[in-house]
Amino acid sequence: MPVIWTLARVVTILFLLLPVTNTTLAFERTEQREPCADYDPLRQPMFGDLHVHTRYSFDSYVSSQRNDPWGAYRYAKGEPITIPDEDGKQTVIAQIQRPLDFTAVTDHSELLGPMNVCTEDSSKLGYWWPHCIMSRSDIYIVQLLAANWWASRAVTTPGGDQSFACTLSDCDAGHTDYWQKIQQAAEDHYDRSSACEFTTFVGYEYTDAPEHKNMHRNVIFRNEKVTEKAISTYDTGSYNFPELWVKLREQCIEAGTGCDVLAIPHNPNLAGGLMFRDPESALEAQNRLFFEPVIELTQHKASSECRFDRLRGIGVDTEDELCDFEQAFADNLSMLGTLHGEVATDRAAPVAIEDFARRNMARNALKDGLALEKQTGVNPFQFGFIGSTDTHTATPGGAEEDNYKGHLGRRDSGYRNVQDHFFDNPGGHAVVWAEENSRDAIFAGMRRKETYATSGTRPIVRFFAASKFDKDLCEAPDRVAQAYQTGVPMGGKLEINGDEQGPQFLVSASKDPGIAGHPGTDLQRIQIIKGWVDGNGQPQEQVFDVAGNPDNGAWVNQSSCQPTGRGASELCAVWQDNNYTEGQNAFYYARVVENPSCRWSTWQCKAAGVDPFSSQCQVQADAATADAQERGAKGDVYGKCCLNPDEQPFYSPVIQERAWTSPIWVSTSGSP
Repeated sequence: MPVIWTLARVVTILFLLLPVTNTTLAFERTEQREPCADYDPLRQPMFGDLHVHTRYSFDSYVSSQRNDPWGAYRYAKGEPITIPDEDGKQTVIAQIQRPLDFTAVTDHSELLGPMNVCTEDSSKLGYWWPHCIMSRSDIYIVQLLAANWWASRAVTTPGGDQSFACTLSDCDAGHTDYWQKIQQAAEDHYDRSSACEFTTFVGYEYTDAPEHKNMHRNVIFRNEKVTEKAISTYDTGSYNFPELWVKLREQCIEAGTGCDVLAIPHNPNLAGGLMFRDPESALEAQNRLFFEPVIELTQHKASSECRFDRLRGIGVDTEDELCDFEQAFADNLSMLGTLHGEVATDRAAPVAIEDFARRNMARNALKDGLALEKQTGVNPFQFGFIGSTDTHTATPGGAEEDNYKGHLGRRDSGYRNVQDHFFDNPGGHAVVWAEENSRDAIFAGMRRKETYATSGTRPIVRFFAASKFDKDLCEAPDRVAQAYQTGVPMGGKLEINGDEQGPQFLVSASKDPGIAGHPGTDLQRIQIIKGWVDGNGQPQEQVFDVAGNPDNGAWVNQSSCQPTGRGASELCAVWQDNNYTEGQNAFYYARVVENPSCRWSTWQCKAAGVDPFSSQCQVQADAATADAQERGAKGDVYGKCCLNPDEQPFYSPVIQERAWTSPIWVSTSGSP
């Protein structure tokens, strides 16, 4: 693999014959910084996390998490930090196995001011507001009550207010203080030297979730030019995320300050069908396309590609069996409401396939976008994919199955992870193809949607479309240069002539290289997913295996969890859609599937002496639960380790990590 990359880079330099200077950059430089020494005109994959909470977020602080934005950035760069154990004590050392290339801290905008008042300065009267005292408590049930109270005032109840502590202290000043500190932490950790080792983005989370239906967005600024405050639902009103775009346009894009920004929807799987509504105006459609070029396809609260119940053999407008991957049972944020192993609210009850909103799943929204385009001439759902963690433990990129410390502070630390958050997962990565590791280059990559999501591993994935590719392109050392010359990359649009055959695609993937003593998992196969609208106006989809072998016999050693069998270290294919018909508008994206590996819960169950593969699992679980109860646990702690996957619609102790590229949209010249 290194030889191939070296040849490709040599060919690239000869091919382009251009000096690397600011005058030849493929993106606009909007900030003062040194050019990166490692600049590649054919772009490099940058791995990051754009969804990170620190103690500035109410639901992180009340979970005994005490790292601030500076601590989160240290973790992302590979340094160890201390996080809370299940008793709320700061005893757990967390360290990512490989540093990230970029990160954004995205604390909740709604309660920045009140949390500042409640936690920073005991000389302020608001610090002693009863609910502030509750939030600083070390008693677990008091913390949970405080979290629920905060959420009801700022997130889950339409018309909520933040008057509480703010009647006694200046929450506007508190908001400004935290917002400035978020900016300063990003600046302190941003490498503006030519080494370009680490990039930060200033950001926050807009957190509207009326009745627990998630409509959250992570707002990411291109550079240090940002809005005066972090816009929240107090500014827009609830059920009104389009107003966020309006205010971002007024206060950033059109402010004349050099501000640029995008918003990233996350967890559409928990939106109750509200994330991707039909645009109510042309302006709404325009703003969605401009501000939301990418969505978060996967994170620790499940994946949102598609949904398939393997027990019933049916899906949410899909027959794709791989859509059972890391699914939540409910369709709203109440799925987090588990205490001592028991679901604490009826709103978290499982939702049947028939009742699950179609557009909770990104693939269905993409298909519906094509249908809307046929009706209105505009496709409002042209978005790419990224992944992230949504960590509330200040651990960006902490998506390693065998090194997972939890993402909810005390609430899922230690035994609580298996007991209360068994159906969550470590989350994934945002991967952006960029010329260099700088804010402008990465932001431009997100704007053009040349991005992909992973479930936490780091395969290298390319995806291009063209009217015609050389059938031997996979063997060419300059295949990427040729693909850029001839076609469009992931996230792009391709028009083909009506008299031509169907579009062709170049897709390649290299396995996660891993680290010393910890190799990555071999690849099993590459698939291309196509979506289109048929002659009757009905959305359709089809999945094609284009490289690799789904029956390669790979599995895991059930004693050690080490992979068994072989897959591929690299896969590549040139594939043509021979079923494409003239006038058809369609999208295509690639899904790269790894060989089987053990899920995080399997690693943690085994570490507690409970083997999900053993016939003695329940006996082991009872013993481990008894030990945990002696340490203060309540209820059944390890019983879920012994769930029978043959009786579960989504869970398995063995998973297949994967990556999803942003789609490419294909149309016939002259079609709408």
